Amino acid sequence: MAQSDFAEQLALGDKRLSRADPLMRRLIKRHGPCALAPAWRRPPFEALVRAIIYQQLHGKAAATILQRLIDLFPDARFPTPSHLLEASDEDLRGVGLSRQKSGYLRDLALRTEQGLVPLRRVGLARASDEEIVARLTEVKGIGRWTVEMLLIFTLGRLDVLPVDDFGVRKGYSRATGRESQVSAGELHQIGEAWAPWRSIAAWYLWRESEVK
Repeated sequence: MAQSDFAEQLALGDKRLSRADPLMRRLIKRHGPCALAPAWRRPPFEALVRAIIYQQLHGKAAATILQRLIDLFPDARFPTPSHLLEASDEDLRGVGLSRQKSGYLRDLALRTEQGLVPLRRVGLARASDEEIVARLTEVKGIGRWTVEMLLIFTLGRLDVLPVDDFGVRKGYSRATGRESQVSAGELHQIGEAWAPWRSIAAWYLWRESEVK
């Protein structure tokens, strides 16, 4: 997806979802136009470093650790794979990273140097969503959900429905008045009606999950 076409595609997606599903029509009316805004300039390696650091942490704590890691390498805008491979265990622990996450970051850095993870976005441009999932989940600490977040929020892919995401499932259950949360398998089937705009549908379900 080209950045220059993205706003037009979001508007088209809203229109098509409104026609395809009364639930989506109601959510679009309630929450307004989709404001999905990918980080277009963020390389895949950087996006995955950020994702690993944020795993299982509150946003503020993760942001502090990330900034300390960036500050550890003042000669670069963001740490490179070489930086992470050359950093000592003491350095990584010093910024607040656990031993497990340090290991994940080192494996990510090694896989990037080996070419599995591209340093530039163009390295994934022609790959399908499933090809990217299969490729990047070879990295320790990177699961399907993490790659789906990269597809949506870094690469701007518009047909990704992260059915394992708690917020997406909560949003659907809340929007439909279900007492029990929808299962991932059921939501996968339901979401087939939203293709090829499932990332937009997910954005509305996230918004719905945040309603007080």
